[in-house]
Amino acid sequence: MKKLSILALGLSLSFASCSNDDDANKKANFNLAIAGLESLGTNYVYEGWLVNGSDVVSSGRFSVNASGQLSQTTFEVDKSKLDNATTFVLTIEPAVGDVPAPSDVHILAGDFSGNSGSLTIAHGAALGSNFSSATGKYILATPTDGGMMTNESSGIWFLNNSGSTPVAGLSLPTLPAGWKYEGWAVKNGTPISTGVFTNPSAADASSIYSGTTAGPAFPGEDFLVNAPSGLTFPTDLKGGMAVISIEPYPDNSPAPFLLKPLVHSIPADAAVHTVLNMNLNAASFPTGTFSR
Repeated sequence: MKKLSILALGLSLSFASCSNDDDANKKANFNLAIAGLESLGTNYVYEGWLVNGSDVVSSGRFSVNASGQLSQTTFEVDKSKLDNATTFVLTIEPAVGDVPAPSDVHILAGDFSGNSGSLTIAHGAALGSNFSSATGKYILATPTDGGMMTNESSGIWFLNNSGSTPVAGLSLPTLPAGWKYEGWAVKNGTPISTGVFTNPSAADASSIYSGTTAGPAFPGEDFLVNAPSGLTFPTDLKGGMAVISIEPYPDNSPAPFLLKPLVHSIPADAAVHTVLNMNLNAASFPTGTFSR
């Protein structure tokens, strides 16, 4: 009887050990449904992260095609990590040579409510704002051409000159690490950058198209020299578009990113040196859901 009891105990411990190993290796499906994302090209991918306090694990990587379709929507992950996750965060990561931790470029996030949740850029673990308070004003002018008045519709400056002294034309939330603003003029369907910036009340980081005279200390650009292929400078921006985008940093593309909080169709009869108002463009923001 004693030997049988020891044997029974050994078998019990053996089965318990196997059961624990099985629990530790259990997998479960994590599901994503996201609309509004765009292709990142060949150098970057999207990556999801399951977060529980300081415990952060990848839920998997995916790409997006030209139609906005995710290459994968169901991911097999560690069941215990998935069960304990309180938040999901989506980031943009280098496709090659990446480190096994989230980058600073958090684009969407959401908290679990039960077994599911909703994704938004406004979550504190993403961009932290829905940009509903963003406003924009700009003028057409070419202040860097040395005082010539023959091509004033070939420049765009995000400022407000309606008072005695020009002031910032953009009111925008401060962006978290991993993001920068960029101004754009779109001519004949071709976007031309006015420069990257983080402070709407200071000059941006670009003047590659401007003339030799110093421009205003606000984001903007004169399109006078170094025209890109397919365009001729000076030009006429009337009938084009003015755009403020939010760009991942480092940037994945020379074109505007999918986040465009402010846009405006420049009137064909727009008066130069006169303030024009931009429109809020919340429709450009991606949204989605996730579930376990």
